[in-house]
Amino acid sequence: MHFTDLGLAEPLLRAVREQGYDIPTPIQVQAIPAVLKGGDLLAGAQTGTGKTAGFVLPMLQRLMAQPQKKDARGRVAIRALILTPTRELAAQVEESVRTYGKHVPLTSMVMFGGVGMQPQIDRLRKGVDILVATPGRLLDHHGQRTLDLSHVEIFVLDEADRMLDMGFVHDIKKVLAIVPAKKQSLLFSATFSDEIKALADKLLNQPALIEVARRNQTADTIAQKVHPVGRERKKELLAHLIKSGDWHQVLVFTRMKHGANRLTDYLNDNGITAMAIHGNKSQTARTKALADFKRGELQVLVATDIAARGIDIDQLPHVVNFELPNVPEDYVHRIGRTGRAGAQGEAISLACVDEDIFLRDIERLIKRSIPREVVPGFEPPAGEKAEPIVLGRMTIGIGGTQRNGGGGGGDRRGARPAGARPGNGGGGAPRRDGGGGGRAGAGRAPAYKR
Repeated sequence: MHFTDLGLAEPLLRAVREQGYDIPTPIQVQAIPAVLKGGDLLAGAQTGTGKTAGFVLPMLQRLMAQPQKKDARGRVAIRALILTPTRELAAQVEESVRTYGKHVPLTSMVMFGGVGMQPQIDRLRKGVDILVATPGRLLDHHGQRTLDLSHVEIFVLDEADRMLDMGFVHDIKKVLAIVPAKKQSLLFSATFSDEIKALADKLLNQPALIEVARRNQTADTIAQKVHPVGRERKKELLAHLIKSGDWHQVLVFTRMKHGANRLTDYLNDNGITAMAIHGNKSQTARTKALADFKRGELQVLVATDIAARGIDIDQLPHVVNFELPNVPEDYVHRIGRTGRAGAQGEAISLACVDEDIFLRDIERLIKRSIPREVVPGFEPPAGEKAEPIVLGRMTIGIGGTQRNGGGGGGDRRGARPAGARPGNGGGGAPRRDGGGGGRAGAGRAPAYKR
């Protein structure tokens, strides 16, 4: 099948051709006709499968088929709202809207926190057809009455699973109360948890269901490998792999922000250009790091899970888990940054004995064993014993999961050995728009995890 077989208008097909695409991906083959019909959609697809074009292209076609609307102030009305969990993903999606809509008379803008509101207000005053936003900043604008969502015809919830991970469920409900009840709603998620299904029941009306990959499945185009190593030699091993393999574009994941900073300093001190991207970095710094990495001017990008959402790089060859995630679903999202759109990729995990519990949970989730390969000269020390891993206010490992002092959000989805009990949530001020984690007490991933 070709894009020309999907019922898309010529201006959209021309934009697709200019991007060098001819054959649609499986999610595009199913999603584009479904969205064009005008009904609601619940779609499950691995990251990197082309799902953004799967909803952007038919959305553009449906909007261009109808005349623009004016709001109460006489401005071009917002007719499509795309909600994403992070700033980087919002920017990526809006870029796709502009790319595929370059030959159609529709306008778009992106809106997220971490930057001043006034430029966004100025842009809204000019009117916009399509708005891509993160939940927190969108609600800030609504609270200040700087935007009007009463004319929204198409509502897209992208990366819905990550939305829930970050504790945005209450913000999503607030947005749903603002937009019209009668609209086309599209929900995209990499995984279908019980919470996702509950959200879909509230948002969608008799939706079409598309699932192009088995739940929590990793792509066959990704070669996965674990290098067992002593906990004190991970940095040295990573530098060795990068230099000996002559790697020039490597995305590296850490569990926490301070760990990303320390690893970045180590790599730069050893002649490997690296920058960190996480919630404590300014939006300017995050944007520059991502742009330099995409251009190949930066050898290594060290990221936490939330900040990495929206990193969409063709032919990214290597993803490294410097630290295994304590939430096994995050492993699927992390390694999905490589092996995209049919390309081959490599996902390497550096695992010490402390992380055996995380590795077991990951393999249980993906229903496969990940090959182990010891790098000569970096053998794990004989007799090294597992030690608990401290994650902010939580300790995970020997003896179960324990709370370290007051506050701290519970992590119902974290790795838990036998007998461990999840936290119940609690204090801790949340941060929105991917600025540092989920909302404490929401029963999802804890704020300190990122």
